[in-house]
This record gives sequence, C-alpha cells and structure tokens, in this order.
Amino acid sequence: MRRSISIAVAALLFGLHPVVADDKSLVTWETLAQVSVTRQKDRYVPEFSKQILALDKREVKLKGFMIPLEQGLAQRHFLLSAQPSDCPFCMPGSAEAFAEVLAKKPMKYVVDPITVSGTFVLVRDDTGGLLYRLTEAVMIEK
Repeated sequence: MRRSISIAVAALLFGLHPVVADDKSLVTWETLAQVSVTRQKDRYVPEFSKQILALDKREVKLKGFMIPLEQGLAQRHFLLSAQPSDCPFCMPGSAEAFAEVLAKKPMKYVVDPITVSGTFVLVRDDTGGLLYRLTEAVMIEK
C-alpha cells in the first residue's frame, strides 16, 4: 500500500514537471518556480528567490516546449514552457512556467522539448505577466 502511494506521488510530481534537467548547467523549472508575488499599492510585484536573482543577466540553458508567437515555421520570438500545450489557445501553467525567448536567428518550430541558451533577464515591470526572458538565444543541438 505504502509503495503504491509513493509511486502515485512520484507519477504526480513527474506529471507536473515533465522537463527535468539532467545537465547541471540547465536551469530547472523548479528553480524558476521559487517566486512569489506581493501587492505594493496598486500593483503586484514579483519577489524572486536568491537563487533566481543570481541568474539575472547571466548565460543560462533552459529546456522546455516552444509556444510560437509569430506566424510561420521559423520563430524568432516565442515562449518556452515547462509543459506542452494541449491546445493552441491554452496556456499550460502560470507565469513562472514560461520564459519569453528572443532568438539571435529564427528557430524552426518543433513540438518536442528543446534546449535554448541565452542571457537570462528578470522581468520586473512587465504588464504582460511575464517574469523571465532569454535574449540572444540559440538552440542547443541534442
């Protein structure tokens, strides 16, 4: 009985975080989830953990699923998500499960997880609800 509960809990955790970093240089989505939001006067402000603050303006790798923001197969501006989207109009998660990607060169849209490398930037004053951005990003080949 206890073993089946452990397996069920492991399956649930795996289902919530399907992209697992096996490379120590990859930033995990679990790390990026270490953010809270507080209300300051008339707006909400993110409060990042020390671990996330240490990543700001540094070169990082992030693995996730591409959500296109442009028309066509070549994407220069897209979202990277911790989980795949089940439908084209649904967002699979909340703000900490996404990173905006601004690529050096257009990247071919794929449905499989990809790894990108770029300069990690904390987005503190974005009214669009994003918390993270990768600039000058390039795709890391498998």
